[in-house]
Amino acid sequence: MNLIAAVDKNWAIGFKNQLLAHIPEDQRFFRSMTEGKVVVMGRKTLESLPGGKPLKNRTNIILSRNPKLEVPGCTVCHSKEELEAELEQYPSQEIFVIGGEKIYTELVDMCDVAFITKIEREYEADAYFPDLDLQDDWEMVLSGDDDEHTYFDLVYYFRKYVRR
Repeated sequence: MNLIAAVDKNWAIGFKNQLLAHIPEDQRFFRSMTEGKVVVMGRKTLESLPGGKPLKNRTNIILSRNPKLEVPGCTVCHSKEELEAELEQYPSQEIFVIGGEKIYTELVDMCDVAFITKIEREYEADAYFPDLDLQDDWEMVLSGDDDEHTYFDLVYYFRKYVRR
């Protein structure tokens, strides 16, 4: 399975259920990586999407402990075990965990690849991604596009991490 996220210098991913930055090139990258694939997210991430609706052209799976949660156009799993059973029908490389913090933390050990847009700025934040630079079982590898990118005054890099 894959993880995909945009993080700041401190591996922050959000503030008040919103992304820290909206970078068009990062949004295009996210779309190109996940279209036609399976995306796994928590309820709060779903609520943060435009209109609180599932992402188009993807199989949307929501992991939520709320047993009453039903979302049109989504499969809702109520436990990690239920999620694992649901994901068995898909090739692992076609699955992308897209947030938020609790979902990343809960599923990082099930993943082998992480696509990280690293933003060279510190933001006020209340949600974080696990810092893969501090974890011995993850390493950053060259991803073909290690160049510095800019969007107005934001500097960012596309990074790929793999589990050792």
